[in-house]
Amino acid sequence: MDDQTLDSLVRRVTEELSARGLINPDPAYNPQGSSSSVMKDPVTNWPGVDLPDPATLAERNHPGVLSPTDPEGLSALMSVTPARIGVGKAGARYRTHSWLLFQADFAVTQDTLSRDVDADLLEQYHLFTVQSAVSGGRQEYLLRPDLGRQLSSEAINQITSRCQTSPNLQICVGDGLSAAAIEANLSRILPVIVQGAASASLTVGTPFYIRNCRVGIMNGIGDLLKPDVLILLIGERPGLGRADSMSAYMAYRPKTGDTDAERDVICNIYDGGTNPLEAGAYTVQLARKMIEKQASGIRLKQMEGA
Repeated sequence: MDDQTLDSLVRRVTEELSARGLINPDPAYNPQGSSSSVMKDPVTNWPGVDLPDPATLAERNHPGVLSPTDPEGLSALMSVTPARIGVGKAGARYRTHSWLLFQADFAVTQDTLSRDVDADLLEQYHLFTVQSAVSGGRQEYLLRPDLGRQLSSEAINQITSRCQTSPNLQICVGDGLSAAAIEANLSRILPVIVQGAASASLTVGTPFYIRNCRVGIMNGIGDLLKPDVLILLIGERPGLGRADSMSAYMAYRPKTGDTDAERDVICNIYDGGTNPLEAGAYTVQLARKMIEKQASGIRLKQMEGA
């Protein structure tokens, strides 16, 4: 089938759908000067359609199940969970709306995995930037998590020259797997931690940002700065359409060889999950407990249960 025949076929189908009120072509857009009222894509020159954004809250919560037994109950369920329920189907396949929403949400995930945190945000909070041992960009970061747990030689020099040693608290910010999570939550949680530390008479070291960061990098920072408690604010693994969830990993005097068993974490920090303001206050509370007990992770929990 040549392009002219295909173009004619697509046009007839689009015009029929438009006549039935199933799509809404834009009659004002007609780059070829044709008398047809069908909107055309400026790149492919094929007829297009004007569909609502599937990622809006109203469209996201619109049931795709035809004639549900309990429409109000289904709508209520869809409004309280991000799970993909009530999407309906067309034969054995997704309905078009569900497929478009999946693609839109997948794009959010891909975007936040591949980009860096906004430089203006880092400047606003006076965070200088260091780099993990990842030197090949985000693709290497995703394929080599071991490199994301190590500091580059330049990072070691910067941290050593610009940060004070042995503070009560050392705050670090890492992009992790979601730059969007840092952008969504940092401005709310960081001031709370700093103010809470001051109220608790805890000293705070010079905070900084780590590009291509993994949680295990805390050990190397602990070896260099020897803080009582190290706090790493890092972007969590994004889900479909959910890219703004952050975690606060914490460890008492972290050092080379430490594992997740020596760390604590406050996770799912975002509006709709763990409130960033509450997470900041709890971070300071937990840090005080770590300093008092001189422990974190499993050991701290064992001491509390004793």
